[in-house]
Amino acid sequence: MIYMTRKEHFNAAHRMYREEWSEEKNAEVFGKCANPHWHGHNYNLFVTVKGDVTHETGYLIDLKLLKTIINDYVIEKLDHKNINLDVPFMAGKMASTELLCIEIFNQLKAPIEQHKGVFLHSVKLYETENNSAEYFGD
Repeated sequence: MIYMTRKEHFNAAHRMYREEWSEEKNAEVFGKCANPHWHGHNYNLFVTVKGDVTHETGYLIDLKLLKTIINDYVIEKLDHKNINLDVPFMAGKMASTELLCIEIFNQLKAPIEQHKGVFLHSVKLYETENNSAEYFGD
């Protein structure tokens, strides 16, 4: 079994807050991330697939195809968007890096795995160079 990873990038804004909490409680729990005027990140996304190499092509998956899937199902929906307001797959969810990572995995699993012998192994999302989340599925 081989593992291949594709790195992509997007910029997005979000706010960490709970509507049912006061501004004070949101600020206490989420700090600067509760800023009512939002804040943004330059996210780095790493998508790792696994499977066996097809000896006819020497590939697990054509990386141009993997790039297209990631772009169509994730990057186009997130890049230069407000995660809280503009991203349907995040509707009603806290816009944390952890939950965003899980939802990106969920967006990619079916379109990647429709290709014979290719399985989504993990999604790793860097919010900053020091903070990241990684999800391997259920």
